[in-house]
Amino acid sequence: MQVNADLHIHSKYSKATSPKMDLPTLASESMKKGIQLVATGDCLHSGWLSDIKTLKEENGVFRLKAGTDTKTKKDASFVLTTEVEDINQVHHLLIIPSISKAEELYEFMKPHSKDIDSNGRPNVRLDGKEIADAAISAGALIGPSHAFTPWTAMYAYHNSLKECYGDRHKHIYFLELGLSADTSYADRIAELKCLTYLSNSDAHSPYVNKLAREFNRFEMEDISFDELKMAIIREKGRKPVLNVGMPPEEGKYNESACIRCFTHYTIKESIMKKWKCSCGGTIKKGVKDRVNELASFDEPQYLDHRPPYIHIIPLSEIIAKALGVGPNTRGVQSVWNALIDQYGSEVTVLIDADIKNSGIDARVISAIIAFREGKVKVNPGGGGQYGSVELPGSIASGPRKMNKKNCDPQTSLCNF
Repeated sequence: MQVNADLHIHSKYSKATSPKMDLPTLASESMKKGIQLVATGDCLHSGWLSDIKTLKEENGVFRLKAGTDTKTKKDASFVLTTEVEDINQVHHLLIIPSISKAEELYEFMKPHSKDIDSNGRPNVRLDGKEIADAAISAGALIGPSHAFTPWTAMYAYHNSLKECYGDRHKHIYFLELGLSADTSYADRIAELKCLTYLSNSDAHSPYVNKLAREFNRFEMEDISFDELKMAIIREKGRKPVLNVGMPPEEGKYNESACIRCFTHYTIKESIMKKWKCSCGGTIKKGVKDRVNELASFDEPQYLDHRPPYIHIIPLSEIIAKALGVGPNTRGVQSVWNALIDQYGSEVTVLIDADIKNSGIDARVISAIIAFREGKVKVNPGGGGQYGSVELPGSIASGPRKMNKKNCDPQTSLCNF
């Protein structure tokens, strides 16, 4: 079976998160999105872990009925995860097999953390090797979160996996790409060739424009911790079959730019200006420039195990762009509801379904297809400001309803 999974989110117990990041809301919203397996996030926090303990557990996965209609309720599945910040400000994602192992990791880290009881994503006064030692001893998977971003990322402070994790680097099986990078960036770096790449949302809000804005699709026999672990390590036919996420240029730190006025600079200009903008602000090195520094190859070297990467943005944002209105308007919500009612989930609409005969506004259909076929223009982000996406000019002026005479050809992605 193929399982859509978002393996990095945060709970209401993390800083700067929505108070609606609770289990019932996450269960409901993940079903709307089309995500069968979602991270708990923050599972070292005692309050959040207490909430998780109320759920039915089976084989390392925690299940909760989603929705209010008893006839249509489905189980949302959660896997224990946490993100921790080490003494070097590097963030690590841990995927944990059981409550007892989460409690074991909490006891190990508590003496080294001042905020483990108050912050869902704790700061821990240990280095990457020490955290990896503890994670591996607990049977957990560990890898760098949003590995290329200029803040709190492995490659912001280290030049290699070994430099970060010491002799435990051989036990690192995945790397999280983050919103400002994709497979084509990471596959220019030789040391990453054997790793599985994860594309996760890092969501701080449960709604469908944040939750699973990036996700993974795995080939698994069932939804369990052991099956997920095998899929990430790529054992016994379990494997990732698709990465889905934003165009990397849309990420907040894609290009080097000033964190105050957001003026973009080339790496040469940044060095000449000693990383100080003309406005007085700091120029922050972008992911694209950092990858160029680390790159072993001029072009990405894809291996056979590497799945396709599809660039997409949340459906509500695509609808808003196609209609030329704000994403929180009634018109957008109406079209979104019509599509979800017809196809069952946002992922199905964005990735899998043949939507050309859906009967909705033709501009929306053309916009979704433009994303699928890579025919959108992205103006890169940088310095903490997201990039922007432009649809092909013909979409806004096109017909409002699809019919057999004007429907566009569509690339089928059902095999991914």
